[in-house]
Amino acid sequence: MAMYQPADNTVKKLFDLSGNVSAVTGGVRGIGYAAAQGLAEAGSDVALIYCSAPAEVVQDVATKLAQSTGVKVRTYQADVRVKTQITRVIESIAEDFGRLDIVVPNSGIAQYGAAEDFTERAYRDTLGVNLDGAFFTAQAAANVFKRLVGENKIKQGNIIFTASVSSTIVNYPQKQAPYNASKAGLVQLAKCLAVEWASFARVNCVSPGYIETDLLSAHPKEWRDRWFSMIPSERLCQTYELKGTYVYLASEASSYMTGAELIVDGAVSVLSLHFF
Repeated sequence: MAMYQPADNTVKKLFDLSGNVSAVTGGVRGIGYAAAQGLAEAGSDVALIYCSAPAEVVQDVATKLAQSTGVKVRTYQADVRVKTQITRVIESIAEDFGRLDIVVPNSGIAQYGAAEDFTERAYRDTLGVNLDGAFFTAQAAANVFKRLVGENKIKQGNIIFTASVSSTIVNYPQKQAPYNASKAGLVQLAKCLAVEWASFARVNCVSPGYIETDLLSAHPKEWRDRWFSMIPSERLCQTYELKGTYVYLASEASSYMTGAELIVDGAVSVLSLHFF
């Protein structure tokens, strides 16, 4: 592959995403919205992909994001577990915006329970969204990127998976073996795809730790108390603290990084190796 050298390689320019188009699954709340917001603030137009959120909520999120950043924001509905749906949406985004540069397969669910009692449906739903859906999203993106690179419309595509610190640690006290397995599989998947797709796309992972979201706050107090005892920084991560990580991986500032997992967890994964 020929070496690409931008004319302006100052830090400010390397982080600038103006002219790019990004798509984020699960992009209307939580970590997905933080990623979308960061990409938009860096100048990228954004497609928010959602599954079951109310239409009025989705539109309100999109309108506010467009107004606050000045970029184009559109919304698309798809169930990432259904390959035909997410493929159609990814292709539509590229057609509607005229290009596609960055895709963040972020949709994820967590279900809890003892492994020996986990129902087949709960297991398949967890793997279906977290691993299958992420792969289908990335696969659709790769085919679009490959075409656009061949047409000289983009230099290179960029896929950023939202994995989890659960790819590295066994969470406690909650029991969530299928979730952890799905995230570990996702990190390995990203490494494989980074090698396979190196000629037309970069592939990396963000693995957040315990993040302050509505979903996390719904968990039992005893779980949260135990988590705090395991986090050296003694606090949960705020969603805005993830924005820069996604922007970095999406930008030319990380142009030689592919197949990597960036763990953002307040050192909980480091401590967990020696905690029990």
